[in-house]
Amino acid sequence: MGRVIAIANQKGGVGKTTTAVNLAACMAAAEKMTLLIDLDPQGNATQGLGIDKNSLEASVYDFLINDTPASEIMCETEWDNLYIMPANRDLVGAEVELVDVEGREYRLKNQLEALLDEFDYIFIDCPPSLSILTLNGLVAADGILVTLQCEYYALEGLSELLQTVILVRDNLNPNLSVFGVLLTMYQHTNLCKQVIDDVRGHLGESVFQTIIPRNVTLSEAPSFGKPVIYYDLKSAGAQSYLSLAREVIARG
Repeated sequence: MGRVIAIANQKGGVGKTTTAVNLAACMAAAEKMTLLIDLDPQGNATQGLGIDKNSLEASVYDFLINDTPASEIMCETEWDNLYIMPANRDLVGAEVELVDVEGREYRLKNQLEALLDEFDYIFIDCPPSLSILTLNGLVAADGILVTLQCEYYALEGLSELLQTVILVRDNLNPNLSVFGVLLTMYQHTNLCKQVIDDVRGHLGESVFQTIIPRNVTLSEAPSFGKPVIYYDLKSAGAQSYLSLAREVIARG
């Protein structure tokens, strides 16, 4: 059975989609069958893997709303072992259409069950909000990977997200746990170092040893539709995500 890991933070701009795309690519490069589910209507993860979100015949919207089979939605990427279930603006409609659907929180979970034996890892890139789409991601997952920017308000936002995790675990998905907390956008400043010390002091071994730096290459790679390891393998960003992939594999 594959691991299903939701990559989430209700705050935008904290490296969530960057992590989803690049971690998935590194896991695939490590010969792990990997599926990335783009659950964000912005479709940035879709574009980050070189898929044109504006010319999709089917998307995650159809998977959630129309029960379209996964085989008609998944796209192969240029890279071995790496598949994506793409998204576009149609997903905005899903949030509205799911409001009155019975068992709406379980739509993604129920649809994914048939895929669990096909993949070693399924990563879900959740939107930057605590919406019904994010809730579907958390209910479908057995672990949540939280991306946390090295900034002053990091712990405050994290506490809100962890409260949501507790609510989901108590009411909808008893198997949900915090798979890990990833510190992102690190710069060599006293503030960043203080944030790291505070987060590790509060959360201990839940925090990955790998820290993702603020890196120009990580910002450039999506415009070429490539994960950073295929854009510039020697860059600090690429090496950091390879290190993270090793930690993820070690955690099982």
